[in-house]
Amino acid sequence: MKRSKKLDIFLEFLIFGIIMGIVEDLIAVKLSTGEAITWKMIVIITIVAIPFAAIGELIVDRIHLIPGLNNKNKKK
Repeated sequence: MKRSKKLDIFLEFLIFGIIMGIVEDLIAVKLSTGEAITWKMIVIITIVAIPFAAIGELIVDRIHLIPGLNNKNKKK
């Protein structure tokens, strides 16, 4: 698979993961605290969601963007 195609797939799922993470966290905060949702809360939740979405894409989906690393699950 070409490097640009891998990057496209990574970014597509990263954006989807960030959006889902934000929605999930907003629901959890609203249900658990009952507080009104503010822009400050959305910014904080977004900052928290971005690294988790990136880690999820790199580790769980095993997309290797760094050439030269061994992929033990790679089919021959």
